[in-house]
Amino acid sequence: MYIENALKTSNNLGRYVIGIIVIFIFSQLGTIPFIAAIISKTGLEGASNLTESNMMTILGDSNLTLFYFLLSFVVGFLGLYLVVKYLHRQSFLSLTTSRSKIDLSRLRTSFFCIALITILNTVFSYFFFPEEYVFNFEFSSFIILFFVAIVFIPIQTSFEEYVFRGYLMQGLGVFAGNKWFPLILTSFSFGFLHFWNPEVSKLGYLILVHYVATGLFLGIITLMDEGMELALGFHAGNNLLIALLVTADWTVFQTNSVLKYIAEPEVINSTIISVLVIYPLLLIYFSKKYKWSNWREKLLGRIN
Repeated sequence: MYIENALKTSNNLGRYVIGIIVIFIFSQLGTIPFIAAIISKTGLEGASNLTESNMMTILGDSNLTLFYFLLSFVVGFLGLYLVVKYLHRQSFLSLTTSRSKIDLSRLRTSFFCIALITILNTVFSYFFFPEEYVFNFEFSSFIILFFVAIVFIPIQTSFEEYVFRGYLMQGLGVFAGNKWFPLILTSFSFGFLHFWNPEVSKLGYLILVHYVATGLFLGIITLMDEGMELALGFHAGNNLLIALLVTADWTVFQTNSVLKYIAEPEVINSTIISVLVIYPLLLIYFSKKYKWSNWREKLLGRIN
């Protein structure tokens, strides 16, 4: 029933094409303050030499950089809201879930599940491999980071979820007439959206497997649960805890976190753990808790 929500809206192809263009334009407009800050700091020459690797350090203040970086998602979210409300005449509730109201308990459940996993993994890794970390905590910088992250990272992750698991998932489902096509296409497009992340330059293209698998996992729980609440909570919890707990010189979030990872990352091990252990276990847990059934129909069935 979740994808079918789009059948009740103004959903012709032209509107979706215009909608995607408008959302993209708003997202780019949101980068203007960041670009202006970079030009003010380094001049036009410094801005022209901007790369993925130095983008998060070029201003010299990671908290300020994070704020400017996340600001583009706020403006992008505004564009998405205008497109959904006025171009498609759709409510954000129907873009979010097939339920009569957004289930915040589901959102909290997935948030705390991934938060707990991230915390335990970080504590375990720091305890057994302390030489791979340096203590990076500075109270004043961390407090600023905390408030910037807790306000803006959920907006960033929600924007991505509403675009991929909401707007595109529903739109593609309407035009394809099935559920497997939007699931696969949004998973791959979500994964390859991260192609320009500095992690790819450091870890190689294998890390894209992790991103695509994450998109697939988020798509599955959205379709099985008939709503985005679990995906919204998971994505927010994952990004927020990573920003607060551990940073590295090669990650997209270079923050004043508690720890800094200084060892050479093992992309194969982390990908295997996520794809073959964490995601399957979470799928089992969610399916038992929310009594999911009829997997074939919900993931591969046709849209009536």
